[in-house]
Amino acid sequence: MGGEPYLGDGIDFGDVIVAVVKAGIAFVILLVAVMLMVWFERKVIGRLQNRLGPTVAGPIGIFQTLADGIKLFFKEDLIPSRSDRFVFKLAPYLSLIPAFLTFVLVPVAGDFSNGRNGSVTVFGRETFLQVADVPVGILFFLAMSSLGVYGIMLAGWSSGSKYPLLGSVRASAQAISYEAALGLSLASVLLVSGTLSTNEIVQVQAGDGFRGIIPNWNVIVTGFVPFVIFLIAGTAELNRPPFDLVEAEQELVGGFHTEYSSIRFALFFLAEFMNTVTMSAIIVTLFFGGPAGPNFGVLPGWLWGFVWFFLKLLVFLFMFVWFRATLPRLRYDQLMDLGWKLLIPLSLGWLLILGAIRVAQDGGFGFSGADDADTAATTDTFIVLAIALAIGAVAAGLLGAALRAARHDRLVSEGLVEIPAPEVN
Repeated sequence: MGGEPYLGDGIDFGDVIVAVVKAGIAFVILLVAVMLMVWFERKVIGRLQNRLGPTVAGPIGIFQTLADGIKLFFKEDLIPSRSDRFVFKLAPYLSLIPAFLTFVLVPVAGDFSNGRNGSVTVFGRETFLQVADVPVGILFFLAMSSLGVYGIMLAGWSSGSKYPLLGSVRASAQAISYEAALGLSLASVLLVSGTLSTNEIVQVQAGDGFRGIIPNWNVIVTGFVPFVIFLIAGTAELNRPPFDLVEAEQELVGGFHTEYSSIRFALFFLAEFMNTVTMSAIIVTLFFGGPAGPNFGVLPGWLWGFVWFFLKLLVFLFMFVWFRATLPRLRYDQLMDLGWKLLIPLSLGWLLILGAIRVAQDGGFGFSGADDADTAATTDTFIVLAIALAIGAVAAGLLGAALRAARHDRLVSEGLVEIPAPEVN
């Protein structure tokens, strides 16, 4: 079971101080990361679109986000006369707080080489370089990702305007559609890791991989498919392009935040970019070993962990920006089809395949009948994999045929396709 090492012998005042200091440091780091993320996104999109991006405020425009924040802070704060004032003011914080609470689960540094658990000793107390190692950390992450949509929903509902309300309704439907696929892809990680603790998930991935060359990352162990599903579903949960239909300005003026101004308007975008940093950190932790990586000496072991974590995080931050600059926005029916008709069946089927493979590796089937346990487990694994892929192919064919038949019936009912008249002999 996961848990902070310094809490093993009870809680005293020093433990509380350590926890508060870690939370404060994490909050400051996350705020600075959000400011840099906004600048990073503007610069990268500028380069991808053959522009310069911010260049005036500070060296290479590094203070542009700070300038925008100061401007928004001093602008007039308007509250619509027909709004629910209390909920209208509360909604931005309901979007912001879950993003930070999710980040507390992420190990950002630590030495995980040679079987170490990434802990460091601070003021005589052994602790992890994360705010809290919750024993049910993955369940806590799912809870926070579900709560994040409440801020958007309540912002749209409380505004007293139809366009923000439509944006909030879209947000709730989108969150429900992709939460299931997100959870099923997470279940694949839990199946191979055997723990809900984020620190222990990193420890499992820090072990020796195939022949000591290929890493033991979950992206490889789970067969790559859960990672792709998690990445797509996570992008939809973030309401980032191509899934930013909740604020589709061509249709909804500005979506759920149309009636917001000043610092409340800025809080929504602070939450969006904070969620982007947090989701990237979660992906790195769950699928790419988090801070785990080679220790080349020179630097302290825990600092090498931070270096590897930062480099992995930067890759996914760039990927989210690349999505924004490249992919066109989906239609709403395409968004629903992708979530319900592709990602959920695929993630569920892949989870069943991984479960069957795990049972075969443990010798639970006994198909081969070989005397040697390793040979029997390997043979059973290949047999189970072949059967599972065959069943998956048949299921995919049947699902595709059913979808095509339903689409044809809908077109016929709408008069867009004519049914050929029967031939008369």
